[in-house]
Formats: sequence, C-alpha cells, structure tokens
Amino acid sequence: MRKWGVRAAVAAALLLMVVLIGLMVWEPLAARSAKAPAPRAYQAEIVRDEWGVPHIYGKTDADVAYGVALAHAEDDFRTLQDVVAMTRGRYGALAGEDGAKFDYVLALLDARGTVRRNYDKLKPGTRALLDAYAVGLNDYAAAHPGEVRLGNLFPVNGEDVATGFALRQPFFFGLNNTVGPLVAGETLLPDPGPALNTPLPDREAAEHLGSNAFAIAPGRSDDGTTRLVSNSHQPWEGGVAWYELVVESGEGWHYAGANFPGSPFPFLGHNEDLGWTNTVNEPDMVDVYQLALDDSKTRYRLDGKWLPLQESTVRLPVRFGPLVIPVTQKVYRSVHGPVIMNDKGAFAFRYGGMDSLATLDAYYDLNKAKTYAEWQSILARQAVPSTNFIYADKAGNIAYWYNAAIPQRQRGPNWRGVLPGDRSDVIWQSLVPYDSLPHYLNPASGFVFNANNTPFVAAGKSSNLDPASAPPEMGVELRMTNRAYRAEKLLDEAGPIGRERLERIKYDTGWERAGYVKQVLDGIAALDLRGEPTLAKAQRILAGWDLTSDGAGRADALALLIMRPAMGDSYSGKPLRPVKTLLADAADHLMTHFGRLDPPLQDILRLRRGPGRYTVDLPLDGGSDTLRASTLWDVEPDGRLKVKHGDSYVMFVEWAPGKPVVSQSIQPFGAATTRPGSVHFTDQAPLFVQHKLKPVHFTRADALANAVSRKVVTHPAK
Repeated sequence: MRKWGVRAAVAAALLLMVVLIGLMVWEPLAARSAKAPAPRAYQAEIVRDEWGVPHIYGKTDADVAYGVALAHAEDDFRTLQDVVAMTRGRYGALAGEDGAKFDYVLALLDARGTVRRNYDKLKPGTRALLDAYAVGLNDYAAAHPGEVRLGNLFPVNGEDVATGFALRQPFFFGLNNTVGPLVAGETLLPDPGPALNTPLPDREAAEHLGSNAFAIAPGRSDDGTTRLVSNSHQPWEGGVAWYELVVESGEGWHYAGANFPGSPFPFLGHNEDLGWTNTVNEPDMVDVYQLALDDSKTRYRLDGKWLPLQESTVRLPVRFGPLVIPVTQKVYRSVHGPVIMNDKGAFAFRYGGMDSLATLDAYYDLNKAKTYAEWQSILARQAVPSTNFIYADKAGNIAYWYNAAIPQRQRGPNWRGVLPGDRSDVIWQSLVPYDSLPHYLNPASGFVFNANNTPFVAAGKSSNLDPASAPPEMGVELRMTNRAYRAEKLLDEAGPIGRERLERIKYDTGWERAGYVKQVLDGIAALDLRGEPTLAKAQRILAGWDLTSDGAGRADALALLIMRPAMGDSYSGKPLRPVKTLLADAADHLMTHFGRLDPPLQDILRLRRGPGRYTVDLPLDGGSDTLRASTLWDVEPDGRLKVKHGDSYVMFVEWAPGKPVVSQSIQPFGAATTRPGSVHFTDQAPLFVQHKLKPVHFTRADALANAVSRKVVTHPAK
C-alpha cells in the first residue's frame, strides 16, 4: 500500500507540475494571431535633435508613420506593448488584475467589433497610415526579440492600431465614471450638468483630469504676435503620457506636437499655419437605462415587447506571478448599448461617439488643415467625440470650441438620472448640431482660455457666453476650478498680454479663496482646538498662508497636503471630508516624516526619476489645482511626494507679424521615457522645474543644424 501511496503522490505532483506549466504557457499559444499588413515598401529618415526629440521625414505620409512607430519604439517600446496588448484583450497577461479590467472593457464596449464594422469606411490614406505604423512596430519587435514581453503579440496591423482608439477614446469624456460604479453596483455620481426635474449637486472632473490652454490675439498682445499655450495635464508615464515629435512628408504633412503611444499622428501642436490644444471637458454624453428583465434574465422589455438580451463570453487572462489564470466573464448588449449586470439589476448605457472610428480621419485631416475655415469644417463633422479645442493661427484668429458629441435629447425625462429601459422614445438617435455647441471666435477681450471649467467662463467678463444659451438637456458643465478662477482673474486684468505676462500666468501658483478652498480654510479657522496643541499650531500656521504654492511661504507644504484631498472630494462630487480630518492627516504626515509642521515645500514635493545613471531628484512647486500643476503624487518611504501627474507637455507657439511660426516646449523627464540608460531619460527635468522651455526645431534646416543623430529606416516590399 505504501508503494501505491508513493506512486499516487508522485502522480499528483507530476499532474500539478503539468498544470502549473500549462498556466505559464497557455496564454500566448491560445492568443489570436493577427494578419500582418499587405506588403509595401517604406522609407523614413529619423533625425534626433539635442534633446533626443525625433524629427521624422518621408516621401509619403505613410513613410512618415512607419518612422513614427520606430522612433517611438526606440524610446518606449514597453508602453507601446501595453497598448497593443490592450487592443488584443491580453493586457491582463502583462499587468494582472488591473490589466484584465481593460480587457473586460474592450469586450464590453465591443471595440474590436467597432473596428470590424467601420474600418473600411475610413479614408484609404488613413488606413495606409495605420498599416504603416503597424509595420514599424512589427519591424522593431522583430529586430529586438529580447524586448518583447508577451509571446504572439506581433505582428499587428492597422485594425489593431484603430482598436486602441476605439477603446481609449470614450474615457476622455468620463465614461469610466459610469462603467466603474455600475460594475461595482454603486450609486452613480451626480452628473456635472445642470439638474433636470430633481436638483443634483454638480460633479466636477474626476481627480486626475486637468489641463490649461490659452490663446492670445495679436491685438491684445504687446507686439502684434498671436500666441497659443498648450498646457496639458496627463500622467507622466504610461499609455496616455505625451510623446513629442515633429513630422514632415512630401505630401504636405508638416506638424510639431505630441501624441500618445499607439498613434501615428500628433493630437495637439501646430503646423506652419495654425495650431490647437485640448483640455478635457465633461459634457453629459452618457445615458444609463435600467432594463426590465424577465425571470430568466435572458430577455428585456421594450415598448411592451420582449427582446433577447445579447450575451457572449469573454476569457480574460489574469497574471499572478509566473502563472496566467483564465477567467471567464459574461458580456451583454441591448439595443441601447452595452449592458452591465449587478446586484441592483441590469443597466444599459449609451454614449456619444459610440460605434465610430471617424476620429481617425478627423485628427489626420486636422494635422494638415491650412485655414480656420478648413480646420473648423473638419471639427464640425463631430467625429472627435469630446475635448475642448483652443485654436490660434498665423492670420491672427483665436477660437475656443466646446467640442462634444452630445445626444439630441427630448425635453421631459430626467437625463441626469437612470432612465427607464422599456421605452424606445428615450433612446436618442442623433447629436446636438455642431453650431449649437458653445464656442468663441475672436472675442472682443482678445483672449480665450480653459482650465477644465465651464465654457461660459472663457473670454473674460465682457465676452463670456450666457449659460442660458445651452439647454439643460445638453448637460454642459457649470463647474469652476481654482485654476479657472485664477486664469480669469489674471487674464482679465487691464493691459496687453505679452509673452512675459503670459508665462507668469501659466506658471502661477496662486489659489483663490473661493469654492472648496474657501470652505476648507473657513472651516479650519473655526475649529476649537484647545487641548490639541499640534493641531492648534497647524491651524495658526495655515491662518498665515499667503494662498500660493510657490515654496516661499511657511504654510505651503501644509496647505498642499490639505487641499489635495479636498480638491478630490470636490471634483468627484463627494461630500467634503471633515476639515479637522484634513488638518490632522496633513499634520501627522509632516510630523512623522519631517518632525515639523512647516518644512519648505521644495523638501516635500519632488520630481523623481530613476534608478539609473541619469537619476534625478529635484524640487517642484505648484499645487493640485494651481495653473502650475503638480496634481497627483505617490508618497515615498521618506515621506516625499513623488509627482506623477500634472503639467506634462507644455508648448508655447507664436506667429509674429510677417514671420514663420516659432515654438518652444518642455516635458517633465525627456524623450527616452523608459530608457534609463539614455541621457534623454531625464535631460529636460532641470529646465522643467525652473519653468524654462527648450526650442522646437520645426523646419528641417533647423533640425539638421541641431541634429545629434540621423538614420534612414526602411521596410522592403515582399
């Protein structure tokens, strides 16, 4: 019997070993293989300037797109692989449970189905661009097999690149604020638009959203120059971190700006004639419907009829250490759109821009627009579902469009709440006309701006639009941010707005005593802290705060720690946490890590990047809701705050009278975003913390005069 017991134990151990090995290797073997793009020859030249920024040249636009992929892969192939894995529903195999959430959303939104239905509707030139970009990624992967992190991830094709857009695009207007609570079975946060039928508190942007943008007309400047400032607030690393580049082709594509990993073209910046930048807006573009299911939960009622609930099963790969576990999830759809089941029932949602890839054509065309009329006509397609556009051009025009694919809704239903899913009359089928969206063109004030605030505060008190001009059914947000209060105050002051004044405004670290800032300061001042000496001292220090985050004041560090969570509560629509808790948490952090309540701000707020040869650890200024933005951070073991989100890609663009366009830019780190062995891993950081910019070498002659490397990359036709 003992012999049989030993044999059984050995057999069990072998079986376990086989299972474990299977869980280590099954995922790449089971993954769907993509068909590589059709054979075609490409040739591009990649010139890198003294900052490592790639300037990509080619005879055709497709040649340039091929070079864009290779250049970006040289600097950040790791993140590009994350994006590719997301488009394949395989991100969980790289990033574990967090990655699997993206894979679930890919299936829930039917992003690949959107591409299958719409890819052939794209212009041939756009498809050629996407394929060329995919070939560049494939060539880099083939030449660097040791960097490939997931088996069978390559080759990719243009449809894979397009899927990345279909997946990520809806989250820029806050779809996550609907999907997340529905999946968790939580109460939806109130919508940022005006209330309908029942009063609801405004919900400001999610904590991580941000950006500032400014355009100054030549008549308001001090030298006749038209100026545009792009000041996006994005994560400093990852799939939506900016990557700077300059592109130029023999087919008239010449643009300087930045894109996200997975894109063959820039999303903001300028060409010879015009430029634009974006800020996140939060129009009410999502409607939620509660379905009436039958007892079997396989049918839902609509206009008195029972319709089948579409159901499919998706297998999510979830990495746990060396193992990848297959987890199955159900995905549902109704005529309304995607459906989420939770303990409270079945909820469908519908959003502007659903089942469309038209944004790919639009951004490509915007890159090549030459006049305001041409640029505006592209935007008027309503192919880009959301984001504010701040515009300027060499002719001296400035403009602001509250761009959004807002559903055309009837009056009556409470569109801010959960709608009945059994009525087809509340399933909208069209969008609010483009011309009805809030917008400004050459306002009398001579400036436009946005800081993630209502579009009805954008051009100074003399030129602002009336909020009543937008029906409440549109759901245009009415919120103000501290950044917006500051920008309006500083821009509306008398006198010309020249370059020096504009830089002071952009890097302003001030706070206005308004909104949640006033509520917190007044609340802390009113606390009775007798018997609590540490908190009483913190209260006295905060009372002397000069309402800046410039690092010069004694209270700056304390205020920074207090205002960040208060801003988060306010922006997400949650009740503000008790002011005593805010004060106590900030005081505890400072005493624990610094032994004092008033350490210099520069000692606590840091730009850190490393480890490696080019590690940096530099002091920062700014706050979570100041125009100089240090928005989010990780708390390090030494108590320092390692900023990871805030001012990211900054660009100043100028058209002086009779002169070619000139621009300068800066990034927090450098061009080689995940290459710690490169000097360009952190070479821009010292300028960034000093509020300084570097030149953008827009022309080929300028780029070659400042080149540190040049090479030609080719892909032969097969």
